[in-house]
Amino acid sequence: MRNALSLAFASALDPGRLRHNNEDALCVDAAAGVAVLADGMGGYNAGEVAASMATSLTCGHLARWRRAQAAEPTVQAWSDAMVEGVAAANQAVFDKARADPRCHGMGATLVAAVLTGRGRGALVAHLGDSRAYLMRGTAMRRLTRDHSVLQNQIDAGLITDAQAASSPYRSFITQAVGIEPRVKLPMEHHPLEPGDMLLLCSDGLTDMVDDPTIAAILRVDEALDRQPARLIEAANEAGGRDNIAVILIRVGL
Repeated sequence: MRNALSLAFASALDPGRLRHNNEDALCVDAAAGVAVLADGMGGYNAGEVAASMATSLTCGHLARWRRAQAAEPTVQAWSDAMVEGVAAANQAVFDKARADPRCHGMGATLVAAVLTGRGRGALVAHLGDSRAYLMRGTAMRRLTRDHSVLQNQIDAGLITDAQAASSPYRSFITQAVGIEPRVKLPMEHHPLEPGDMLLLCSDGLTDMVDDPTIAAILRVDEALDRQPARLIEAANEAGGRDNIAVILIRVGL
């Protein structure tokens, strides 16, 4: 049996410079190797409710499932558990939105990662425009593709990445937790190597800070628990128009 790789987690939330409330949420269970982040949508406090439900229900389900396993789960078993956990969270948010008039129309984007193979892989799932990235050495690679009108336009060649920065369709999401009674969850498994870093984040970061700048920040050799704050600082210096949520996972020996 291969030895487990050590894992270090760091996370942070910030309301940004223009908003008083925070509709982003995150949940990390380091012992289970689970990290979940969500960005809520909806009027009044409904976005906060949706994001909190999405993260706590998904993370809780995955952590309980992992602790119930006698042996190291396979990637397929993790995948099945991820589908079950997100489906349960989706149904709960959907039902709450229908039952409570104050929560009508609420939903949340979501990105989740579970560490597989004793830290040698990551299963990443997402809905909406919250993202996951993999930093390996000095290169950063985006692992998720936004579920958004804007991304569809880019994929179709209707606009360029540069034009997308000022598009009025930036906030139009095509998939999210709680919008429909059932959801199709995209997932991919990614092998990990010692020294790799996973970044999960809301669009409050990526709308303000471009990928090369994010990569430059992550390349700085400093304590992991300081890096989420550096990313948030960069987003706020660029305008901080939205809430910002960040989770970092570093793979060691």
